[in-house]
Amino acid sequence: MSLAENLKPHLPYLRRYARALTGSQHSGDAFVKATLEAIIADPKCMSGDNDVRVQLYRIFSRIWESANVSLNEDANNTAQNHLNAIPPISRQVLLLTALEGFSISDVAKIADVGENSINALLEDAISEIDREIKSEVLIIEDEVLISMELQQIVAGLGHHVCGTAATHQGALDAVAKTKPSLVLADIQLADGSSGIDAVKDILDEISVPVIFITAFPERLLTGERPEPTFLITKPFQPNAIRAAISQALFFSTAARNV
Repeated sequence: MSLAENLKPHLPYLRRYARALTGSQHSGDAFVKATLEAIIADPKCMSGDNDVRVQLYRIFSRIWESANVSLNEDANNTAQNHLNAIPPISRQVLLLTALEGFSISDVAKIADVGENSINALLEDAISEIDREIKSEVLIIEDEVLISMELQQIVAGLGHHVCGTAATHQGALDAVAKTKPSLVLADIQLADGSSGIDAVKDILDEISVPVIFITAFPERLLTGERPEPTFLITKPFQPNAIRAAISQALFFSTAARNV
């Protein structure tokens, strides 16, 4: 199997990670493109005997860290100060474990840190999450049990569920009653309507970070069109929701501080 064929199945998930880490589809996809260009320029950086996915994320990490250092050296505004509140390495470790599901040993290889440092880095990131402003969360989900689980997770993180909806119109009605500061949205809704369309209409009314939840993430991680910045895969782990909420609010707060 060629190198391109080995890399292809991992690219959608690298885009998911990159978007969550950078806070935007544009920036995240640009870093993924730079990663692929680095591999094309030096194919030997992908050693054949090791885990392809770990190597891919490791190369991405080196590129992102180099760019992040440059950005931090030039930063002098309150938004960037907020972005620096959680050390970049801690945010990486949180997303690699909670969102991407890597083991501690794999995270150590990707982030180039000792395995015995991972737990401390996670604690740093989680401590910062606990200090975040608590938010009003709208949940758009047509499966009752999943909606209930999301409500429990959101409440457990200290946020308030301001409304739930199972349809496009139900979501719009919920927003008319209360203005959420975060939206969790399924893609396919109860009456055959689209969670994406519901979110588009919501964003026409208010500016709010959105996390999409889907059983088919590859469809929204092509890099070929405007796509979600924050995406969770069904079935999900509570820590994945926690990490995504953290990043969405993290960048939303930074944007408001500009």
